Amino acid sequence: MTTSIPFSTCDLCDAHKNDTTGGFRVLPPVFRDFGAVRRFCGPVVTVKCFEDNSLVKAAVDSAGEGRVLVVDGGGSLRRALVGGNLAASAAANGWAGVVVDGCVRDVAEMAESQTGIRALALIPLPTEKRNEGQRDVAVQIQGVWVRPGDWLYADEDGIVVSDRSLN
Repeated sequence: MTTSIPFSTCDLCDAHKNDTTGGFRVLPPVFRDFGAVRRFCGPVVTVKCFEDNSLVKAAVDSAGEGRVLVVDGGGSLRRALVGGNLAASAAANGWAGVVVDGCVRDVAEMAESQTGIRALALIPLPTEKRNEGQRDVAVQIQGVWVRPGDWLYADEDGIVVSDRSLN
């Protein structure tokens, strides 16, 4: 599993701080840590949705294979896109982590889930199910482009994204 790959986002930033190609990006320090796994990395799968987690559920119910699900929830603070059940599915299906540009809920259950979970905030209100959204598209997370197949690295110091594996 990719979560066992040793890395430090600080070291990655030191090594790539002069990157002018746009291949190395740093997400803003607005994400909180909610999962039991604090350090995770892997190739990116994306979902773009707004206050509807139908595609998020479909993704975490599929084989994760050590990948990281990046959810562009438009930064909404009105509905939770991931909760305890989806976090448990992500862990059971081998997802290294889930990064949500939006909210999550069921904080106690997520804290026991053996996967990385990052999000902007908590809210107890669930989403509506409208089966809307897109999967495997380029998304902008807090102003930073993230594309399917990029590599995401998250640890206690932050989250970085690269257009290739850095290990």
